[in-house]
Amino acid sequence: MGFQQGLSGLNASSKSIDTIGNNIANSGTVGFKSGSAQFADVFAASLSGAGAAPVGIGTKIAAVVQQFSQGNISSTNNPLDTAINGGGFFQMDDGSGGTVYACNGQFQLDKDGFIVSAQGLQLKGVPAVNGVIATGAPAVPLRLFDPAQSLAGAPQATGTSPGSLGVEANVNLDSRIAVPAVAVFNYANPASYNQSTAVTVYDSLGNPHNYSMYFVKDAAPNSWTVYATVTNPAGGVPTFTDLSTGGPLGTLTFDTGGILTSPVLSQVLTDADMGFPGAVTSPQTFPVNFSGSTQFGSSFSVNALGQDGFASGSLSGFNISTDGTLLGRYSNGQTKPVGQIVLANFRNPQGLQPLGDNRWAPTAASGDPLTGAPGSSGQYGVLQGSALEDSNVDLTAELVSMIVQQRSYQANAQTIKTVDSILQTLVNLR
Repeated sequence: MGFQQGLSGLNASSKSIDTIGNNIANSGTVGFKSGSAQFADVFAASLSGAGAAPVGIGTKIAAVVQQFSQGNISSTNNPLDTAINGGGFFQMDDGSGGTVYACNGQFQLDKDGFIVSAQGLQLKGVPAVNGVIATGAPAVPLRLFDPAQSLAGAPQATGTSPGSLGVEANVNLDSRIAVPAVAVFNYANPASYNQSTAVTVYDSLGNPHNYSMYFVKDAAPNSWTVYATVTNPAGGVPTFTDLSTGGPLGTLTFDTGGILTSPVLSQVLTDADMGFPGAVTSPQTFPVNFSGSTQFGSSFSVNALGQDGFASGSLSGFNISTDGTLLGRYSNGQTKPVGQIVLANFRNPQGLQPLGDNRWAPTAASGDPLTGAPGSSGQYGVLQGSALEDSNVDLTAELVSMIVQQRSYQANAQTIKTVDSILQTLVNLR
């Protein structure tokens, strides 16, 4: 039996060295998962089928099991490169309606705007419709440049954000200033007001308008009247609107400590004011919030000034968030979801069938895929954009294992040599 045992040991060691060699060869392959050879003894029984101390007849490779442990994360310069930090697999369309699974996140865009792998397989996820992702929708190939949807970021009129923030101004009005010399306000006459400031506001078509506010100290103590005008961009008719013809914007009242007691005023604008027919939701109303403003004995200052509208913008780039959401970046400084990557996982990942090219296919042993958003549970890792998961091969451990298997191979060869020497001795008996 020594020949059979030694030969089985040689075969097992050789296959184990093949597995180690494959791991070492793929130590630089993105998303590669190392394999591990598992041994089993061949049934332990004597040739006669009896005996109190049966001797086995060798060993065999029971399985080569892939280890789906986490690889290191490395940063890249490609915004579409994506690393899974934790469990899960990317879902890739195989081109015939089926799905294969991968850990390699090296993605790029093809000519049709789909996110694809180096082999041209399309990454699957849930596309956004008008910036809204339908949670639980089936995964389909993600298309960033979809001709059925506008690539421009829609504008937002001032005052139409969630919460209707409108214009927010924090100013200090100088309590030492006297009432203006000219009693009747006239925006063109600086002697009829004390201070002014301006901010850009937007209509529903994204046209910018210069909204100016003028502060006039009243004869009544601790009271200021605010007026407003609008300067419209080229193409607007009229190019300028004096909103004060309809009366002041409102009055700001302060207490004896210089603290504002009536902080919020309201502005109403029409098409005629903004100069662009159809650009105003009739009418366009937004708050002008002076919360935090003061009337102290110091020079006029604008501490904060902003508003919630913005113009339209063109798509300029992408980012991938930890939950797999693909955020489109627009030239107007806004972001909008264009889709979400959906991961898959299996009860028994070791049961997956390797297909090469860093891909796996499900089998009866792996079970059906379970899908979910990245980070939604412990079995789905979070994503990291502009990064890749390196091979999980530990070169040091592989080289040590190679030495062990080399010694095992030599020992099994020595077993055959020893049995051969014994047989030679028997043959030479006289």
